[in-house]
Formats: sequence, C-alpha cells, structure tokens
Amino acid sequence: MLFNSLEFAIFLPIVFVLFWFAAKGNRRLQNFILLVSSCIFYMFLIPEYILILFLAIVIDYFAGIWLERTVGKKRKWLLWLSIISTCLILFVFKYYNFFIDNTNALAKLIGWNYSIEALQIALPIGLSFHTFQSLSYVIDVYNNEQKAEQDFLTYSVYVMFFPQLVAGPIERAGNLLPQFHAPKKFDLALASDGMRQILWGLFTKVVIADNCALYVNAVYANHTHETTGSLWLSAFLFSFQIYGDFSGYSNMALGTAKLFGFRLMQNFNYPYFSRDIAEFWRRWHISLSTWFRDYVYKPLGGNKGSMGKTFRNTMIIFVVSGFWHGANWTFIAWGALNALLFVPLLLSGKNKRYFTIVAEDSLLPSLRDALNIGLTFVLATLAWVFFRSASITEAFSYLQGMFSIRHMGVPKNANFTLLVLIIIFVAIEWIGRRKPHALEVSSLTPTRRRLAYAGVFLMIFFFAVYNKSEFIYFQF
Repeated sequence: MLFNSLEFAIFLPIVFVLFWFAAKGNRRLQNFILLVSSCIFYMFLIPEYILILFLAIVIDYFAGIWLERTVGKKRKWLLWLSIISTCLILFVFKYYNFFIDNTNALAKLIGWNYSIEALQIALPIGLSFHTFQSLSYVIDVYNNEQKAEQDFLTYSVYVMFFPQLVAGPIERAGNLLPQFHAPKKFDLALASDGMRQILWGLFTKVVIADNCALYVNAVYANHTHETTGSLWLSAFLFSFQIYGDFSGYSNMALGTAKLFGFRLMQNFNYPYFSRDIAEFWRRWHISLSTWFRDYVYKPLGGNKGSMGKTFRNTMIIFVVSGFWHGANWTFIAWGALNALLFVPLLLSGKNKRYFTIVAEDSLLPSLRDALNIGLTFVLATLAWVFFRSASITEAFSYLQGMFSIRHMGVPKNANFTLLVLIIIFVAIEWIGRRKPHALEVSSLTPTRRRLAYAGVFLMIFFFAVYNKSEFIYFQF
C-alpha cells in the first residue's frame, strides 16, 4: 500500500480508531491491531511475499532467544547461522540473478559454452530494510547490548510496524522495542505534529519528486539527443526527485508513527544544506549510514589503524552501501565515487568540520558556506547520475553529454512552474532547518501557521501528480 494513495487515506483512519478506541489502552491488543494492520498493509502489494517476511521473523526471533541462553563458542556459531540464514533470503531474491548474469557474461567472454538460468522472481518490497533491522537486533543481542525479546507478538510487530516496514527508517531494537512494551496514552501535541509531518512528506513526494520525475524520465529516455542544458537540468531535478521521494516517505513514516504514539529516528536532516560530502552523509539516509558505521565500519577497525586500513574500510562501507541499494554495477560505482569524494576529507582530518547547523544564528549563510553548499550539491548531483542510470555505459554517456561542446544549448521543455515550486520548497526547508521537519514552525503565530499549512495544501491540490507512483526506495 502506498502512502500517497486513496487506499492508505482510508486505511490509516480505520487503524487509528481501532488502536485508540477499540483497544482502549490494552497494550497487547494494540500491538495485535498494529501487527494485523501491518500484514494487510504489506499484503496489499504482493500477498504471498509475507511468507518470506514471516520466515525471517521466525529465524531471528528464535536466534535472539538462543543467543541469550547460550555461552561459549556456540554463541558465535548461532550468530553466524542467523546472519547467513537471514542474508540468504536477501541474496536469493535480490542478488542471485545479478551474480548469475555476470557469471554467464564472464563464461561467454572466455569461451565457455554454458549458461545458468536466472530465477523468475520479483524482489519483495522492503526486503533490504527489514533484513537490516533484524540483523541489528540479533547482533545487539549477541553483543549483550539488547535483551532478547521473549514475546513473539512484540518481536513480530517490531519488524512489521507498517509506517517503516517497506522503506525505513531502519530502526534499532533499543529504540523501538521498548515502545511496544510501554503503555500508550494519546498525545494530542505529538499526533498534531505527526499530521504536519505527513503533510510535508506528501508535498515533497507528489509535488516535488513526482513532477521532477516527469522531466527526468523524458530526458533519460532520449539523453543522447538532448542539449547540455537539458542534461544538467535533468541531473539537478533528479537530485530533488530522489530527495523529495525518499525524505517524503520518511516524513510520512515518522508522522504516521506519531499518530500511534511512537517516535522513530530522523532519517534525513536537510542534506542539501551540507558543506562537504562528509556532512552530506551524516544527514542523508541516517539510519542506513549509521547502520553501516556501527555494524560494518567499526568491526573492521574503523579509522583506528594505518592510513591504508582506514582507506580500505571506508571504501568497503561505501561500496557495500551502494550494492545494498541495488544489484547493478551502477550502484557499486555510485558508492565507490562517494567514497573517493569522502576519503580525502577523512585522511586529512576534515571529515568532522561541520556538525552544527549551517547559519544557525543568521538568516542567510556566509559566502563561504554558500559556495561550499553549492559545490557539495553539484558533486552529489554528478554521483546521482550513476544511481539513476540503467547501466555504467549509460551513466558515462550521460556525463559525456553534460560536458559536450557539440551539444551546448539551453534546457528544452523546462517546466518553470516546477522550478518555482522547488525554490519555495528549498526556502521552506531552509527556514525550518533547525527543526526535525520543515513544517514544525512553532515560532510562528497560530494564524501564520494555519496560512502555511493552507499554502501547502493548495500546492498539493493544484500541482500534485495523481498517478500513485511508487517510491524509488521500494525497489531496494
């Protein structure tokens, strides 16, 4: 079920009423309602794939309990058995065909006359997200940082919680599991903020992201015949498309969770106001970047070693992060390119320069900050070309066209209304950059707040793309 659909607009109020009024404060009944609702939400897409999710839940639920009861070397064996079992599901559905296709291509290249058939299966929605959430739980139990959950209902709803089931944020058990144990009392202020966050997420998805997609898709479909102006505009618009799409989903997820009294971790913190790539990655898809930091980078040794090991570890997490996004060489190249942009900052000790909010005490950034923000945005945009392209060949062809002298020219068929909407979007985000989301405008008077909400509603009404387009990160 899509957040930006009529079905969800009907589904959400029903679950809300059942949760707060039918359950009447009964914690287990509330969790049961959320679990059943989450199953319905997930099965709305491909019903049979819920069996795969159920299998992963069973594996890691019992793995957690056995790990807590086991001592000695057997704990490590249990840990690896759980990790391999969970990752095997992900491998079969997401990566098997990638490895088969590349093996067949290599065999053909060296003259071997055989091929292995690919599997005719679709990737279950959100498999990568709930796989990583389950893995973090098992690893935390192994490291004695998390008590094993004894209640199967509670563990199941922790994995299945529908607001963040299919595209995150990837929650840690230490944050989310206790919330399913705590009694729930309706918080009007929290629910109101949740509605504002849902509104902002919907705007960034159906107005910004989906309108950008119309131009981007048209240019990419015919990029070899486009002018440099069109290619650059399309690349910039894709930067806003993927940000609006994914941050829009995250805001709707966080807002929806607040309606039920849950607080999920912030997944985006205004990344396009970053002053270098290191800051960008602290602000973009925070739940994934911190996951790789805690469960891959640090166990490898992090930066506590030679310069060569630090370089190796950084390359590994960026490349693996790229591969997490999709079984395609373009994602690996995208991850590697971001690593190459990040490593100079890391090795020079400049990767931790920017932890404060840009222009925290002023309306406008300094000239130096503005230039750094612009440069970081351009670098991120060039890297996104690999992310958006269907192949490495297409990515290099697109980049070649962006810098081609022969195809110099202004953008064709530019949507000036969209450009104005993006300017408004950036302005609102800039004003709200000190808050967890842009519409948390507590400093405004009630009248001005209502006018701001009404303005966003009107922009959705007049400029939304009403095609129930899926979120980009559903494919991951």
